[in-house]
Amino acid sequence: MTIPVEGQKTIERLGLVPEQLPRHIAVIMDGNGRWAQARGLPRVLGHRRGIQSVRAIVEEGCRLGLEQLTLYCLSIENWKRPPRELKILMRLLRHFLVIERAELMQQNVRVTMIGRREGLPAEVLDEFERTAGQTADNTGMVLCLAVNYGGRTEIADAAREIARAVRDGRLDAEAVDEAVFGSHLNTAGMSDPDLLIRTAGELRVSNFLLWQISYAELWVTDVLWPDFRAGELHAAILAYARRNRKFGGLKASS
Repeated sequence: MTIPVEGQKTIERLGLVPEQLPRHIAVIMDGNGRWAQARGLPRVLGHRRGIQSVRAIVEEGCRLGLEQLTLYCLSIENWKRPPRELKILMRLLRHFLVIERAELMQQNVRVTMIGRREGLPAEVLDEFERTAGQTADNTGMVLCLAVNYGGRTEIADAAREIARAVRDGRLDAEAVDEAVFGSHLNTAGMSDPDLLIRTAGELRVSNFLLWQISYAELWVTDVLWPDFRAGELHAAILAYARRNRKFGGLKASS
């Protein structure tokens, strides 16, 4: 993917070369509620502020030439939250898909979504389909929204599909390997994340991309998601670039 001149300058300023950057970054966007409560505001205002961070990180990801950015928007477990908060979250998601559509087209971003469609409001699914359809031919960064998503559920669904295929004679059980299993996940055809970022200081992966992050580098910041901007993204990328990714092996010199 071609890196814009602005992005090249940023990479040089960070003391890096493009090859040192992660291709795919996944983000657990945490801390919206705490951001609002710390200011004596309703939690929903934290979610609204968080949309600004989404916009900023999408823009910076495009400038840096990232291949994919995956954002954890709503987990299956999040349905346990108060109905009013969930209603507003769905409204904000729909608003983002509508308002940002022209900007996403301008930035050459292709939008996709992982997670169960069942249970999501029809108006949200309609706007997603419109946005995904309009951006389908874009060749820049892929923006993947994880909505109504859970890693364990995804793995269970994949296992169920494979079991049916074996039962029906469409797949030999001995042929099931990691590649076959991966092809039945929501993320089939996508690269695994190189870097997983979590905001708000929590040290857990919260049922996010459990299969896909097996060898991802983890980076946690105390910054709450509504305050997360390009500077924090750069810090995560710098930390990533300094790490030695061995994938369980050793260099020949070792």
